[in-house]
Amino acid sequence: MSSAAITTIMKMVESLPDDLQDKVVEHVRDYIADLETEKRWDDSFERTQNNLVAAARKAKQEIAAGESVPMDYERL
Repeated sequence: MSSAAITTIMKMVESLPDDLQDKVVEHVRDYIADLETEKRWDDSFERTQNNLVAAARKAKQEIAAGESVPMDYERL
């Protein structure tokens, strides 16, 4: 984000009463935390996507070959 954009946001927030400034800051913190969490999930998925595809292919092959049994959810 450019420093001009940050300056604009700061001016907007500074124009609010203190209690609203606190609320805005809390919302921004939560939003940034959500974005960081989403980025970590995306990175994790990207790193493991090939493994997931390989596992799915193997499962399909085992099913087609009759080498699998339905999952017993009571045993979980």
